[in-house]
Amino acid sequence: MAQPRLSMQELIGRRRRSGFIGRGAERAAFRANFGLPPDDERHRFLFHVHGDAGVGKTFLVRELEQIAKERGALTAYVDEAAGSVPEALAAISRRFAGQGHRFKELDRLLAAHRERRHEAEAAVAALDPEAASAGSLALARAGLVGLGMVPGVGAFAGALDAERLAQGADRLRAGLSARFRNHEDVQIVLSPERVLTPVFLTELADALTAAPWAVLFFDTYERTGPFLDGWLHDVMTTDRYGALPAEVVVVTAGQRAFDTARWGAFADFMSDLPLTPFTDAEARGLLADRGVVAEPVVAEVLRLTGGLPVLVSTLAETRPADPEDVGDPSATAVERFLKWERDPVRRGVALACALPRWLDTDVFRTVVECADDQLDALYTGLTGLPFVDERGERTQYHDVVRAPMLRLLRKRSPRGWTERQRRLAETFGAWRAEAESGLRADEMWSDERWRELRLAESYHLLCSAERDALPLALRDFARACDVGEVAARRWARALLDAGQDADAARAARWGSELTGALAAGGTAGALTLLLGRAGLDDPSQALVRGVRGRELWRGGAHTEALADFDRAVELDPGLVWVRLDRARVRGDLADHEAAITDLDRALELEPEHAAAHSLRGEYHRILGHDDAAVRDLSEGLRLDSASEFAWASRGAAHERRGDLEAALADLNRALELKPDYAWALGRRARVWRRLGDHARQLADLDRGIALLPDWPWGRCERGDALRVAGRHEEALADYDRALTLDPGYASAYASRGASLCALGRYGDALVDLERALELRPDYSWAREQRASVLRTRPAD
Repeated sequence: MAQPRLSMQELIGRRRRSGFIGRGAERAAFRANFGLPPDDERHRFLFHVHGDAGVGKTFLVRELEQIAKERGALTAYVDEAAGSVPEALAAISRRFAGQGHRFKELDRLLAAHRERRHEAEAAVAALDPEAASAGSLALARAGLVGLGMVPGVGAFAGALDAERLAQGADRLRAGLSARFRNHEDVQIVLSPERVLTPVFLTELADALTAAPWAVLFFDTYERTGPFLDGWLHDVMTTDRYGALPAEVVVVTAGQRAFDTARWGAFADFMSDLPLTPFTDAEARGLLADRGVVAEPVVAEVLRLTGGLPVLVSTLAETRPADPEDVGDPSATAVERFLKWERDPVRRGVALACALPRWLDTDVFRTVVECADDQLDALYTGLTGLPFVDERGERTQYHDVVRAPMLRLLRKRSPRGWTERQRRLAETFGAWRAEAESGLRADEMWSDERWRELRLAESYHLLCSAERDALPLALRDFARACDVGEVAARRWARALLDAGQDADAARAARWGSELTGALAAGGTAGALTLLLGRAGLDDPSQALVRGVRGRELWRGGAHTEALADFDRAVELDPGLVWVRLDRARVRGDLADHEAAITDLDRALELEPEHAAAHSLRGEYHRILGHDDAAVRDLSEGLRLDSASEFAWASRGAAHERRGDLEAALADLNRALELKPDYAWALGRRARVWRRLGDHARQLADLDRGIALLPDWPWGRCERGDALRVAGRHEEALADYDRALTLDPGYASAYASRGASLCALGRYGDALVDLERALELRPDYSWAREQRASVLRTRPAD
């Protein structure tokens, strides 16, 4: 479709905007790219803007976005507010929705991802020990590493061989599938990019039926690149996720050039746009466009800014006309542009609002002391300043401007600095306390809004130099590690920012070192650094060891995890959650008696802990203590009647006691709460078997296998049902699949041996039964089957 003709005024406006930003060559190259069809070898699919902080990358990115919109393109902008690929896709979806193109299926999957990702640990803990041995549970934990689910154990992944990780991944899928509603839920936790990206590409292609181009902007790439770069490379250069429409252009902007090891072979489809400070001519042109032409003023601006575009544009926007003191050599760039602001109130607002790391109208009211009828006008005026960015409902200063403002405030009035920082810490602390309403103690850290307020409170406490601020911030960093690596990176960044902003060397050093440790060894590596260097008191060290123990446990390092949990309990015997985690590890290792001892102590400390009652009941069930199991699980259900795990476990205990009516009622309730609960289906199938209802038994097993095709226990159970029904060939298929998934599954060998015997394949049957007895020498049923084969087979 032909582009509408532009008026002279519109063309002049574009050129004036070009003068404001500079970077004429970069803008021209980007604009010209839209005139080249994607199959033209001169067309570029990727532009990478890079340069030092303050050099004008974000300004240029915004101008490029405007150019793209003028060409009819749909655009989306992502910056460091996104901490993962799913968060980046969510930001893109929001931007496209604002332009009339909703990604409905992507939004649905993103909501499912957010809901399900926190359930992964519970899913593994809910694995049926009869269906998965302690060794296979260890593999499931190891599978978290192999699947990239636990970035914090990167330093320990090398201790696990590839086969172990692969087996662990299979076991983890089994556990998650038994917990979650369907296979999609499993994959969206284990491999969110694999689930989300194909849907994103499909809906992006649909949006492009109504627009000639789509341009995706990824700003602050020095922060987002660590998790986006590999994904973006795969999306653009491989078919791993599907087809990316050729009408998509990607723009990245960061402080560093692209990694040539990854992108070097694709230089023919990308353009590198390195940015340096403005030349004198560019800076003078920008100043002249704003009416700043007096040579003493221009010379001072050039001296103070060093050509950094963000400072040049800031000073140009104030249009200084009085050069009487511009030659003052002690003046800083901040003093210059604030001195040229004639309104003392607006000048004070601009300074004061540099204190928080981000602003909204509520934070603004805390910082700015003025009449209520002035607030809206002052906030609107602040957001119009060239160094202030609006990001959604929030406002942030450009780092290059905010840093000298903070230095000015701190040096001008050290006491005023401390008082303001304390007031902000108190405000965020009060909001954080309000956010705790309705949350249990173990829910606060999983609540994103609560964490955000806690982080802001911690930052301002550090800036106010409160005596306990740094130890508290380091404890909070450990809790953030338990949430995940994205949260941990944000906490480390806050430590670094507070150290730099308040000239607090220890906080800055910790922020830098923890950031480096996260990059090198994930959360477990950072926690190890914290233990070795922080000089923590006993409660803090217990907390850090507890969190690291959990990370090690998730990675399959059970011995190391137990050592951390043991030490944590020694240092702080009252940590109930550590005792629960230690009980789970001991349960994984089949040391159920010791696990119950831990849970006994945990319940002495916290008698109303529903999960502790239910878990102790499950371990009693495994040990055959069915009465104790029913008692504990009943108490757990009294405290939390929505636990499908407890209903199913109590149903299994009732089934073994022979109370089939109670078992059926409990398992039905578990399946009402979670209709696609595969483990409960398998357990209910056992009830149907004992009731002689083989049709319902097979129906439940068929449904469980449909939900979880790679479930060894479910396959073996269905094989047994088919074998009893005389359908031996079908039974063999299930046994074969179970043994492919779990080569150490003794029951599957024994059952397959029985079916092979029934089919007259006596030699093969003996091989399987001998293997079952090698794995479990006390396996009496297998021994009986072997004797039967020896009696039945024809004489040689």
